[in-house]
Amino acid sequence: MSSHSGLSPELTVAQILKVFLPEYLDRHALPTLSLKVLRRLAQCRSGQLGWTIWHCQQCQRSHWRPHGCGDRHCPSCQHQRSRQWLEHQRTTLLPVRYFHWVFTLPAALRPLALQNPAQLYRLLLDSASATLLQFGQERFRAELGITAILHTWGQNLMHHPHLHCLVTGGGLTPQNTWAGPKQTRWLFPVQAVAQMFQGKFCAGLLELHATEKLQFHGQCQPLQGPAQFAAFLRQIRSQRWIVFAKGSVVGPDCVLDYLGRYTHRVAITNRRLRAIDLTARTVSFTYKDYANASSLKTMTLTGVEFIRRFLFHLLPPRFTKIRHYGLLGNNRRQKRVLLARAALANSPLRFEPKAAVQSTAPLTSTLLCPHCQGTTLRCIGRVERSGKQTFFIGATLLMTTVARLDGS
Repeated sequence: MSSHSGLSPELTVAQILKVFLPEYLDRHALPTLSLKVLRRLAQCRSGQLGWTIWHCQQCQRSHWRPHGCGDRHCPSCQHQRSRQWLEHQRTTLLPVRYFHWVFTLPAALRPLALQNPAQLYRLLLDSASATLLQFGQERFRAELGITAILHTWGQNLMHHPHLHCLVTGGGLTPQNTWAGPKQTRWLFPVQAVAQMFQGKFCAGLLELHATEKLQFHGQCQPLQGPAQFAAFLRQIRSQRWIVFAKGSVVGPDCVLDYLGRYTHRVAITNRRLRAIDLTARTVSFTYKDYANASSLKTMTLTGVEFIRRFLFHLLPPRFTKIRHYGLLGNNRRQKRVLLARAALANSPLRFEPKAAVQSTAPLTSTLLCPHCQGTTLRCIGRVERSGKQTFFIGATLLMTTVARLDGS
């Protein structure tokens, strides 16, 4: 049996963490949960988490692939999870135009969000969705469907919390009919949406402060007092809050493709990484300079600074960053989607996409044999590792192979 590591030649976040995490820990203390995440990411596809043995039915040769960490912050592990999630969403897509909205947290609130991520990210999701749902009720007397996706990063890896919302072009009325915009260019007036979003968010923030659910440390410490916090709220209310509509998309396959750009993305993808300089102790990666016509440029940071910025984007434990609202809400989606489809059957707002050939390939079809590039692979065993223990699951031949790979 021949062997192949299955490792991609590209530079990965895991490799950067292996090199620079010890140096970062020498200089900075980390919360236990954050350290656990970074160590898990550093082990991704290294062999420390075990392997799976695949046999190619085309060339009759076998190879092993190291296990991924499966962490939601890992760029190497999110692609397959994204495909599975998107296929599941196909069952709830409606034959209408979808509109893309983006809600951005003002820069003045970002330090407070870093100290209270669960509270402020939840408030961002709730305020944006409540705003869109209220506009749906006021304009169409209907309940919209919303999928909201939280992102916390900018292209330079700095903290930039914002929300992507994909919104149905209209909604289901109390009479179980479909109502929506008569034109396809826009859903709601942007400035009016921004003003309502600002009001809802500031009201929620004031309630969090009044009920003592916020923490204040370092530069946020002066905001702890009621008078100081009230002055801070007046300051952020006087600013222009950034909300914009990015256009619309139609057709199930187009909607899925559009969602795929945003759903399971992480702070930085491996393909943006360019180089590690062990002498200078730096990391280089590409970024889009939106101030310069989105031109592609290269940024170089010290390895320690790269990890510091990456840590901004670790989500609170069990925090759900993709949420559904309105008629797509998880507790009522199945029933409401069926009613919406019935309402759209004879509606002029229905969009009837051209018939598309659906792929019947299994989700594992992206796995290729490293010897012949074949796609008919069969799993013949696994090696699981937990601490210093190794567990063999599969045929005796698998045990012999792993023993040779380990040099034991």
